[in-house]
Amino acid sequence: MPDVFDIYTIIFLALAVFIFLRLRSVLGQRTGRERPPYDPYSARDAVRSPATDKVVALPPRPAETPARPVEATPPSAERWKDVAESGSTVATGLDAIVGADPNFDAKHFITGARTAYEMIVTAFAGGDRRQLRSLLSREVFDGFDAAISERERRSETVETRFVSIEASTITAAELRNRSTAQITVRFVSKLVSATRDRAGTVIDGSADKVTDVTDVWTFARDIASRDPNWKVVATEAGQ
Repeated sequence: MPDVFDIYTIIFLALAVFIFLRLRSVLGQRTGRERPPYDPYSARDAVRSPATDKVVALPPRPAETPARPVEATPPSAERWKDVAESGSTVATGLDAIVGADPNFDAKHFITGARTAYEMIVTAFAGGDRRQLRSLLSREVFDGFDAAISERERRSETVETRFVSIEASTITAAELRNRSTAQITVRFVSKLVSATRDRAGTVIDGSADKVTDVTDVWTFARDIASRDPNWKVVATEAGQ
């Protein structure tokens, strides 16, 4: 029995040595299929698109963004061409406004003022207080609101249709308190307007006659505000 035990012991020891030598020949060697070690910082430099799995470069840091070339400021005579006469008080006022707000564009302003003028006249005729509130200062809105309320009390309605705006001219411009731009525009328009009583009878104006109308409105905007909209702060009938 002891001899049998010794034989098996020798066999198992020999097998263990053989296995150990085989493992040693393999451990510690690269096969060429190993994954590279994960770099946690490399993931911050790119974002992968799930659809294509392609690398999408992130935008450059602010310091790396190329600076935009500075455009030369045109002289006043060129800047306000077709808007104001060179050397006039209007041109001087516009210069002050653009000095505080370099993005101000007088021609763009006139286009917006024409649109606002038509919207306000139409909204007033239709009694649209919500539209008026967004375009008028508080004081001017209160005046329009009172007129609409009086019209409603008498059960009168107004029909207004614009034919055209013949002219829109800046007659005054200034920068007040260093932050409030104020511009006055004279509008000459053609429209058809009629006021009817509760029975539908025309009591003022005409339902088919084109009338020439002149209005002088003043717009204002706080250039320190993020709100880009101008509001009407004064209205009067022009000559």
